Amino acid sequence: MRLPFFALVAALLCASAAIASPTAPQQGVIEYITLNTPQPVQTAGKKVEVIEFFMYHCPHCNAFEPDLERWVKQQGNKIKFRRVHYPYSGPNDPEARLFLTLEALGKSEEMQPKVFKAFHVDRLRLNKDDAIIDWVSKNGIDRAKFLDAWNSFGVQTKLRRLPQTVAEYKVESVPTVVIDGKYQTSPAMAQAAVRATSEPQVLGATLQIMDALVAKAAAAK
Repeated sequence: MRLPFFALVAALLCASAAIASPTAPQQGVIEYITLNTPQPVQTAGKKVEVIEFFMYHCPHCNAFEPDLERWVKQQGNKIKFRRVHYPYSGPNDPEARLFLTLEALGKSEEMQPKVFKAFHVDRLRLNKDDAIIDWVSKNGIDRAKFLDAWNSFGVQTKLRRLPQTVAEYKVESVPTVVIDGKYQTSPAMAQAAVRATSEPQVLGATLQIMDALVAKAAAAK
């Protein structure tokens, strides 16, 4: 279901040869798509919902994280930001279960940089239940409380629903961002559109597209 980042870029490049501006994104020039079926949002008034679909083990998600964190802070009260972990191995994906458990404990944002560091700096393989539980217990979270949340009905229900969620949002790669339940963009789309030559340029272009889509969504409210 998930295409590798550069495979998706290649496919998108074949789809369009147009070069676009990330400050004025155009549907059909790859910078973003509009979902045929808009999804419900968890916001009210002028505030715009922004969802990042990501995976802990994804190197592009890891590269995107610092810039995305700064961007979210810069948006302030204009947006409500949340994350959805892509269920890479299906409805029992251990990484997605880790994220949902941390979220249930109110620890997901606090632990986000630590989990990325474990995967991409420390090179730990946190893809098995025992490895995850041992790592968490060594990183400031009570083991018993974590296990209670890990095995809770709420976490299990959300975990089983994740494949349906990514299908509803038409997510095929990560990182992918959905704005206001209807506009989808990603670094892969940005690269194909603006012909950037380095990952920092691609990520910068992605954030510019997100700026414009947040403004577009807010103006329509």
